Amino acid sequence: MKADLLHRSKTVLADGAIIEMLIWRVPQPVLRSRHDFKDSLFYGRAGERIVCFDNEKPKGGHCHLDGVESPYIFVDVDRLIDDFLSEVRRRRG
Repeated sequence: MKADLLHRSKTVLADGAIIEMLIWRVPQPVLRSRHDFKDSLFYGRAGERIVCFDNEKPKGGHCHLDGVESPYIFVDVDRLIDDFLSEVRRRRG
């Protein structure tokens, strides 16, 4: 499956935390997703996932917040990024 990279960013913060966002347009939806995007948005440190949004197959859209996995309903790419960054800001204070 050929994917087109739409968004890629990685920031290493002064305290060592990492914010990384990868979003691809895919020719067909990832298993259990209803949209044409593959996403992986991560906030954490080496070996520690604090916030993560992704649609890894076969789970479909979901998020990990402080070790708890929950379903995530995808609306659009902008909303996905906003929701992710909102959760990151909440944890950073």
